[in-house]
Amino acid sequence: MLTKRIIPCLDIKDGRTVKGINFVNIRDAGDPVELGALYAQQGADELVFLDISATNEERKTFASLVKDIAKHINIPFTVGGGISSVKDVAPLLEAGADKVSVNSAAVRNPQLLDELSKAFGAQCIVLAIDARKIDNQWTVHTHGGKQSTDKRLFTWAKEGQERGAGEILFTSMDHDGTKAGFAIDPLSKLHELLQIPVIASGGAGNMGHFIDAFVLGKADAALAASIFHFGEIKIPELKSFLKQKNITIR
Repeated sequence: MLTKRIIPCLDIKDGRTVKGINFVNIRDAGDPVELGALYAQQGADELVFLDISATNEERKTFASLVKDIAKHINIPFTVGGGISSVKDVAPLLEAGADKVSVNSAAVRNPQLLDELSKAFGAQCIVLAIDARKIDNQWTVHTHGGKQSTDKRLFTWAKEGQERGAGEILFTSMDHDGTKAGFAIDPLSKLHELLQIPVIASGGAGNMGHFIDAFVLGKADAALAASIFHFGEIKIPELKSFLKQKNITIR
């Protein structure tokens, strides 16, 4: 089994970390710089920072906040939100990001993935896909889950890989914030379909859910937010638990 990763996610709105349920009912979860530093100290393998209102507010991700977080961590750092062109990426990498995550802009203009991959390398590009099951189809949504599209999860993930994405971050909107467990079936299908790593997101509520994501869903990494932000699960304890269950982690 390849080494699995544990990734806390900082959803940022108005400079604060926030968390919702099914992409709504947002509440404050703390200072992103403090949380990022804490997770790095606790042994998180990576950190994801998503400026969740950048696309809807038609603005770019705050590079200054990226810089502040990067100063306090020593682990790989992925930044997303409002990235719509090659020129948006360099300031974020210069501010300390290791990878960038694209979502809405790539759905609108799939060629953006080709351009980003060519400019910065596939290892730097994460395609984030927010999807919800509608009429038995996993339907891709954009703009922080607010807009439904005609794209389907599996065909879009495959196209993303072909266009040069180095990783897929799949969030099940149906599971997000529910703490009822990750969406195992689509994760497993993505694993079968793709050659690039898949990050599971949406639904973590207890340590057993991470085992399900890794063993049943075959995810390469598992991302969570509220259970870490509100101290329900601590990363060192989670890693110790996974090791006891013979999950190879970083």
